[in-house]
Amino acid sequence: MNVQVLSDQGLLNSYLSGDQSAISQLIERHSRRVREYIRMMVKDSDVADDIFQETFIKAVRVIDEGRYTDNGRFLSWILRIAHNQVIDYFRSRKQQKHVNEADAGYNVLGTLRFAEHTVEDDMVSAQITSDVRRLVEMLPEEQREVVMLRYYSGLSFKEIAEQTNVSINTALGRMRYALINLRKMIKDNNLSLS
Repeated sequence: MNVQVLSDQGLLNSYLSGDQSAISQLIERHSRRVREYIRMMVKDSDVADDIFQETFIKAVRVIDEGRYTDNGRFLSWILRIAHNQVIDYFRSRKQQKHVNEADAGYNVLGTLRFAEHTVEDDMVSAQITSDVRRLVEMLPEEQREVVMLRYYSGLSFKEIAEQTNVSINTALGRMRYALINLRKMIKDNNLSLS
C-alpha cells in the first residue's frame, strides 16, 4: 500500500485544478495548530471555533481569487490570517461593551458600591490609554506588531517569535526599540502617563 503525502503546495495545486477534497485535506492538516493558537488567544472554545471557521473561509476566498502566492509557508500564512481575525474579534468586542449591574456600580443586592476611583481618575486613565495607543500606532510596523502581540494579546516572546517568524532575540530587540521610541515620543509630546 503506497500512500503519497502531498505537500501543501501540491494540495493547493490539486484544489486549483478542481479537486475539492484537496482543500479539505489541507485544512485538516493544519486545523489543530490553528485552532490551538486561536483558543490560546481568545480563551473561549465557542468563539475560537467561530474564528477558526472564519479564518479558513477567508483563506479559501483568497486562494479562489488567485491572490495567494505560495512561498512554502502556508502554515505561517494561515496563522497570520487567524491572528488578524483574533484582533478583529477583540476590536469588535471592545466596541460592543455591554453594561451590566456591576459595571453600573450596583451589586446583586442593588446597593451602590463604594467607588475606588473618581470620575476624574477614569477620565485620566482613558486619556492615557488613548495617548499610548496613538503612539503605538506611530511605531514602525515590526515594532508595533511586537507591542500589540505582547501587551494587547498577552503572548510570550517565544510565541511572538513563532507568530512573526523571527528569532526570540529579534522579537526582544524589536520590543526594546519600540520602548525606546515610545519613551522618546512621550517626551517629545510632553505627555504625562501618571
